[in-house]
Amino acid sequence: MAIATERAERFDAMKRVLVGRPRATGEMDETLLSKKLALPVFASDPLSSVAYATESGLVVLVAASVAAAHFILPISIAIGVLLAIVVLSYRQTVQAYQTSGGAYVVAKENLGTLPSLVGAAALLVDYILTVAVSVAAGVLALTSVVPSLAPHKVSLSLAAVVLLTLVNLRGVRESGIAFALPTYSFVAVMYVMVAVGIGKCVAGSCPQASVPHPIAAGAGAVGVFVLVRAFASGAVALTGVEAISNGVSAFRPPKGRNAAGTLGALGVIAISLFLGVSYLAVHMHARPSQTVSLVSEIARATFPASSPTSFLYYTVQALTFAILVLAANTSYQGFPRLAAVLAQDRFFPRQFVNLGDRLVYSNGIVVLAGLASLLIWVFHANVISLIHLYVVGVFTAFTLSQAGMVRYWRRRKEPGWQRRVAVNGVGAVTTGLVTLLVIQAKFLAGAWMVTVAVPALIGLFFLVNRHYGKVGRRLRAGVAAVAAAPPATNQVVLYVEAADAALREALWYAHEIAGDGFRAIHVPGRHTDLGIRPRFRELTDLRCDLEVVEAEGSRVDAVIDYLWALPRGESTFVTMIVPEQFKRRSLAAAVARRTEFALRLRLLTEPGVVVTDVPVLARRMKEWRAPKRAVCRILVSGAHAASMRTVNYANTLGLEDRRAVFFAFDADEAGSVEREWSERRMQIPLEIEEAPFRDLGDPLLRYLRGVTADPDAVAVVLMPELVFGGTARLLHNQRALYIKRLLLFEPRVILASVPYRLD
Repeated sequence: MAIATERAERFDAMKRVLVGRPRATGEMDETLLSKKLALPVFASDPLSSVAYATESGLVVLVAASVAAAHFILPISIAIGVLLAIVVLSYRQTVQAYQTSGGAYVVAKENLGTLPSLVGAAALLVDYILTVAVSVAAGVLALTSVVPSLAPHKVSLSLAAVVLLTLVNLRGVRESGIAFALPTYSFVAVMYVMVAVGIGKCVAGSCPQASVPHPIAAGAGAVGVFVLVRAFASGAVALTGVEAISNGVSAFRPPKGRNAAGTLGALGVIAISLFLGVSYLAVHMHARPSQTVSLVSEIARATFPASSPTSFLYYTVQALTFAILVLAANTSYQGFPRLAAVLAQDRFFPRQFVNLGDRLVYSNGIVVLAGLASLLIWVFHANVISLIHLYVVGVFTAFTLSQAGMVRYWRRRKEPGWQRRVAVNGVGAVTTGLVTLLVIQAKFLAGAWMVTVAVPALIGLFFLVNRHYGKVGRRLRAGVAAVAAAPPATNQVVLYVEAADAALREALWYAHEIAGDGFRAIHVPGRHTDLGIRPRFRELTDLRCDLEVVEAEGSRVDAVIDYLWALPRGESTFVTMIVPEQFKRRSLAAAVARRTEFALRLRLLTEPGVVVTDVPVLARRMKEWRAPKRAVCRILVSGAHAASMRTVNYANTLGLEDRRAVFFAFDADEAGSVEREWSERRMQIPLEIEEAPFRDLGDPLLRYLRGVTADPDAVAVVLMPELVFGGTARLLHNQRALYIKRLLLFEPRVILASVPYRLD
C-alpha cells in the first residue's frame, strides 16, 4: 500500500509540474483575458499567415509562368480587402453573440440546425489543419536556417505539438503570458523588415533575393483559372480570424467590446504586414523555393550577411519559427470551446464539456493534438501538401456566420440595422464566392478530402444526437416505470472461489443484508480444492450450506446458468457477491483473476443482477474483525430512473443508515440536483458534497474515509451504472470504471454496481 501511495504521489507531483496546481471552479474569472493577452492567444494564426500566404499564391503563379509572379501584388490587395470585410463583419458578430461557438451558434439561431452543423464541422476540420500547417511551416522556417535539421522535420513538428499541448493544458491565461512576448516581437521585427525593405526599394537600391533550389517554373499563359487558384491559395491569410468569435467568453467584461477591439487590431496588423511582404516579394524577385521560405529570402536580402544588421535575419527566422508554431494556439482555443458547445447541445461526446484541473477543456485539447499529429505524420510535415486541404472549412464558416447575422439584424431591426445588414451581407456574399472558388481551384489538389470529411462529421453529429436523445427519453420514461414498480425484493448469492479472508468478509456482508437466507455457490474448476466445503463451514456458523454447481462449459457460464433459474426483473433483484483476495494493490493482479474478472463483466449485462465486489488484501486476514454496522451510501448523478432504481434496491438491504450522495462541481449544479431530488420525492435523504476541482477522486475518498474512520463501520457504496452496448459506450464518461478502480483496494469499502440497461 505504501508503494502504491508513493507512486501516486510521484505521478501527482509530475502532473503538477507540467500542468500546474488545480483551479477551483470559482476561480474561472481569474482566467479571463485582457485585450493585450487575448491578441497573442487568439490572433497568432492570422498574424502568422503573413509568413506563408504570399508564398502560397506565388507557388501557383510561378508554376504557370515565371512572368506571372508580379500578379501576386494585386491578388494580395484583393485578399487584404476581403480580410478587412471579414474583420468588420466579425466585429459585429462578437458584439451580438458574447458566448463561445462562433459560426455554429450564429447559424443555429438564425439559419437552423443543418447549416449550423455544416459550419461546426468545417471549423473543426479547419482547426485541425491549422495546427498541422502552422507547425509544419514553423519547422520549415527553422530548417531554412539550419538545413541539417530537414531530415528531422516530422519529429520536430510532433515535439512542437506536444509543447503547445502542455502549455495550453496549463490554462488560457498562462498560454497568453507564454505567447505574448514572441507574438509581439514577431510583429515588431516584421514591421522593421518591411519598413527597411520598402525604404531601400523606394530609395532606388532595392536588393534582389537569392533563391536556392527554386520550384520548377512554367512557361504557359496566365489565364483566369490560374489567377483564381492563386487567389484561393493566398486566402490562407484569413484563417484564424473566426477564432475570436469562438472564444468571446474568454475575454474580460465587457466581453463583446474587448473582442471587437482585439479583432480591429488584428485586422490592421495582418493586412499591413501581408501587403508589405507581397510588395517586397515582387520588387526583390523572391520566388518559392524547395528548401527555404519566401520570408527567409526577403529577410536575407533586406539584412545581408555583410551588413551590421545581419543579426536581424536570424531574429526574423527565429521569431517566424516561433509565431508559426504558436499560430496553432488559435486552434487550441477554438477547437475545445466549439467541441464543448457541440457537446452541450448533444451533438458531440459529453466528455468534451468537462473542464480539466486548470479550467480548460482538456479532452478537446488532447484530441486536437492527436489528430493534428496524425496529419503531420501522414503528410510528412510537408507544408505544400497540407496547404491544399486548408481554407475550405474556414470560408464555409465565414459564409454561414455572416448569412446568419444578416437574418439576425433583419429580425431584430435595432437602430442602424440596415447598415449592419449591409456589412454582414457583403461579408456573406464575398466569402461565399471565395468558398466556391477555393473548392473549384483546390478540389483535385486535396480539398476533396475536406469536402468528404465535413459531411462525414455532420453524419456523426446526428448519430451522437440521436443516441443522447434516446438515452434522455428512456431515463425520463423509466422514472414512471420505476415509481410504479411493486416493492423491491432481493435474493443474495455468494460466489465462493476459495476459503480465505475475502470470503470471511463477504460472509459477514451476506448475513448483514440477508440474514441466513442467502445462497453460497461454488463451481469446481481444474484445480479445485476438494476440502473447500468443510473450510467454508469453519468460517461461518450460519445456516447456510455450500452448493456445488457443476460446469458443463466455463465456470462463468455455470454461474450465469444458475442465476437464470432465479426470478429477476425491474423490482426483483439478485445480489451477486464476489469476494476477491489480493496479495498486493495491483490492477494487473485484479485482471489476472480471470474467473472473477470475467464474471463481473458478464454479470453487468444480466438484467436485475447487482454485482457486489468484496476485495481484501491478504495481509489483512489476521487483522480482520467483524464490523458492527454497515453504512449505505448511493453515489448519484441526478434524480433519474437509474438513481431511483438504486434507491429501491438500497431499501431491500435492510441497512438503517442509508443516504444518497452527490458531488457537486459548483453551486448551480448542487441546487439543480437538490430541486430534482425534492420534486421526485425520493425515499432517502440526499447529501451534497463539494468537488470544486471537478474530480471525484479526492472528495469521494475523503468522504468514505470519514465513514470508515469508525473501526466498527463498513461503507457499502451503491453505484447506479448505465450499461450500453457496442460503440455507444464511447459517448459516455467512464465514471463507473474510474470509481471501481479507485475503491478496489480501499479498506472496509464494499462496492455494488446496480446496472441500468439503456439498449
